[in-house]
Amino acid sequence: MTIAEIRTTTESRMLKSIEALKTDLAKVRTGRAHTGILDHVQVDYYGSMVPITQVANVGLLDARTLSVQPWEKKLLSAIEKAIRESDLGLNPAAQGDLLRVPMPALTEERRRDLAKVVKGEGEDARVAVRNLRRDANQHLKELLKKKEISEDEERRAQDDIQKLTDRFVADVDRLVAEKEKEILTV
Repeated sequence: MTIAEIRTTTESRMLKSIEALKTDLAKVRTGRAHTGILDHVQVDYYGSMVPITQVANVGLLDARTLSVQPWEKKLLSAIEKAIRESDLGLNPAAQGDLLRVPMPALTEERRRDLAKVVKGEGEDARVAVRNLRRDANQHLKELLKKKEISEDEERRAQDDIQKLTDRFVADVDRLVAEKEKEILTV
């Protein structure tokens, strides 16, 4: 493995960590409606559990209400039950062949709890990025040990990996700050 390959691999893996963080933060519920909130809800579809997005269209009616339109009318009650029993604290209401899912307003205490969750997700992402830096530096040390690169090349490559790490940690901090601000805004 060359220095360039180590850098490219590390950068792509760090990008994946950032994407994972974005996905995790999207699941954290704020007062506003967001279709991604229902992504992990599983519905009993003829004996097998499938994601809600595979049996219904999920959309926004307004800033605080989701709409769930099942593709098969008889799935309406199963979808309603799945949303109600999820850990999201949502209470869907059937309206013809459509489910309306209003987003309840968050209390101040709940907002603070969610902010702590967001900080925890951010810390996990920072740790993941730092672990990737450690792995890259380990690969560089192995190349040096095998005498495939010089000490100067290793030092420059480590500095490059550190700059990469700093950039991704700053991205994590920015994402966490944005989400925290979104949660704490009433």
